[in-house]
Amino acid sequence: MLDRTYLRENPDAVREALENRGADVDFDEILDIDERWRELKARGDELRHERNEISSQIGELKQEGKDDEAQAAIERSQSLKADIEDVEAEASELEDELEQRLLEVPQIPDESVPVGADEADNIERRRWGFDDRRDLPDEVVPHYDLGEDLDIIDEARGAKTTGSGFYFLKGDGARLEHALIQFMLEVHREQGYVDIFPPVPVNSRSMRGTGQLPKFAEDAYRLGDDNGDDHADDDLWLCPTAEVSVTNMYADEILLNDDLPLKHQAYSPNFRREAGEHGTETRGIVRVHQFNKVELVNFVEPETSDERLEDLLGEAEEVLRKLELPYRILELCTGDLTFASAKTYDIEVWAPGDDMDDGPDEGGRWLEVSSASNFKEFQARRAGLRYRPERHESAEYLHTLNASGLALPRVMVAVLEYHQNEDGTVTIPEALRPYMGGQEVIEGHEKVGEAALGAGDRE
Repeated sequence: MLDRTYLRENPDAVREALENRGADVDFDEILDIDERWRELKARGDELRHERNEISSQIGELKQEGKDDEAQAAIERSQSLKADIEDVEAEASELEDELEQRLLEVPQIPDESVPVGADEADNIERRRWGFDDRRDLPDEVVPHYDLGEDLDIIDEARGAKTTGSGFYFLKGDGARLEHALIQFMLEVHREQGYVDIFPPVPVNSRSMRGTGQLPKFAEDAYRLGDDNGDDHADDDLWLCPTAEVSVTNMYADEILLNDDLPLKHQAYSPNFRREAGEHGTETRGIVRVHQFNKVELVNFVEPETSDERLEDLLGEAEEVLRKLELPYRILELCTGDLTFASAKTYDIEVWAPGDDMDDGPDEGGRWLEVSSASNFKEFQARRAGLRYRPERHESAEYLHTLNASGLALPRVMVAVLEYHQNEDGTVTIPEALRPYMGGQEVIEGHEKVGEAALGAGDRE
């Protein structure tokens, strides 16, 4: 949430920022509501001051025997009380409306963010791993076919038991997922992260604190109610990202300067409907409704957040470097920033199995596996996250940052496609082998059941 004082004092800058974002927000109406609210607050203060003065006169008038004047003062005091109640009730309604409207205003982009309309205007900052990439098969098999051949990914049975967008991992596929999780957690422990194992359900207040509500309600899985119904603070949702739970751990608390920076990492399953998507992914595990992820959440002093973003990006990159997976870094333009972000870098890994028009010259496609973002005090205001610079000083809002370290399904796609061999097996990256009992190659499994007869044949 943005500071009201900043909005009032910098209306032109806010309008420009919203325009650069392509945000559909009636900012002038918000300013009008705020002005009317401030007028009512001022009017209420005037009425209370007048009532206090009259009330202090009533006793004196009675002592002086001026009963008629005292009675008139009493009646005026009662009238003022009614006026105050009316003004405060109207001001309270406007306050609620203003709070709701401010929740719909996105973050102001950092001044260093390139101005652009959409993802086509994002800027590629660098690539890694292409100069010495490994030799690939003449024809790289896409992960969804390879996973079926090896019997380590089962989309059909996932759709049967739950629905489309859900899948089973089996045998070495499941072991590879577990290995990736443990590997990522260990990498980030060495970077100074403290492990957090968060609850899976999160309440509406927490969703609002990080910016998922109200804007992204339709993308989430709500427990027990329709997504379009009003959201009480204690209503529960399946966690869309551990960012929500971990960021809100310290909601309405005051941390000390000595506590910062706080670096937490959390593994969690995540659930998203992705209601806004257009069915571009019909096979495979690139776009799914349940996925595992290791999330990195940082709480820092405001003056250090810009530098911390660059370091956070490097911490997430280290996972891909150790897995020997080529990738690139994009700086997002204003029109592609997420709702709460002031500045974001995307990490996109190279998956060579499917050629896409916007893929690299080497073929294949880019898959976003992390967004490293600086939210500045936007989330902190919504969640009440403050720190005390010195113990004798007033509390201030801290800055929050996060990044995926990394999203598991797309990393697995890249591992299966980039590390596959001509004979249809997959070489396990050396960094993962300690987490798979020293296993070096995924060779696949025998299929089970009558469906296995002739299974795996493709035209």
